[in-house]
Amino acid sequence: MPDTRPIPNVLTIAGSDSGGGAGIQADLKAFSALGAYGASVITALTAQNTRGVTAIHTPDAAFVTAQLDAVFDDIRIDAVKIGMLANADIVRAVADALRRHRPQHVVLDTVMISKSNHALLAPEAVAALRDELLPLATLVTPNLPEAAALLNTNSAADEDAMVRQGEALLALGARAVLMKGGHLASADSPDWLVEASGALRLGGARVPLKNTHGTGCTLSSAIAALIPQTDSLADATAEAKRYLTGAIEQSARLDVGHGVGPVHHFFRWW
Repeated sequence: MPDTRPIPNVLTIAGSDSGGGAGIQADLKAFSALGAYGASVITALTAQNTRGVTAIHTPDAAFVTAQLDAVFDDIRIDAVKIGMLANADIVRAVADALRRHRPQHVVLDTVMISKSNHALLAPEAVAALRDELLPLATLVTPNLPEAAALLNTNSAADEDAMVRQGEALLALGARAVLMKGGHLASADSPDWLVEASGALRLGGARVPLKNTHGTGCTLSSAIAALIPQTDSLADATAEAKRYLTGAIEQSARLDVGHGVGPVHHFFRWW
């Protein structure tokens, strides 16, 4: 039987990466590569390239609200991906809009630090993120340092601790948690999808390439694009992980910058 589901409309709420490898640029590329139409609400402008972030400009929270209302008032949104939010005022503005407009699926990527170690979320905003947005999320996708910051504890050092921390985040209100294991000191890069019904290990080879800029943005966006097109969160997450692995494996085909380069979002087409 052919799939008769409509092409999904997916909204990214995130910062802009002027180098094109992360943020809304990565999100919109992932949406398009996976068959979804992308809309965007910009929460911050970064002066950024493959070598790092040199400056950040943050709009007033009222303007973020105006963008959100403009999109939701006109466009059917099938899923939302949330990335960089910069400060507590913007976190609260996004949470207020989600409570008003009630999208069916929300993927929260808890962006706190860039790969170049530049802070992308004010320290005082971590509590707002945990208290305001976590309970609205269909899925939260923290790496190990981000999960530790949300729980005010040490980073998980093994897979058992990853699952326990995922369960602790569930207890804070999220419907599901994808604990990303890229920071583990292991030969592979396992993730754990933790839901109320149990935990699912999603194994994956650690790809030995330097072009990993925007991997977290790309994975969360891929999941958001696939949730309306698949039969379960587990299916969407597994397929998104396969897509990201391919995008990393083919990243050497790109020649972008002199630092940590981007993944190849369109490796299946060019």
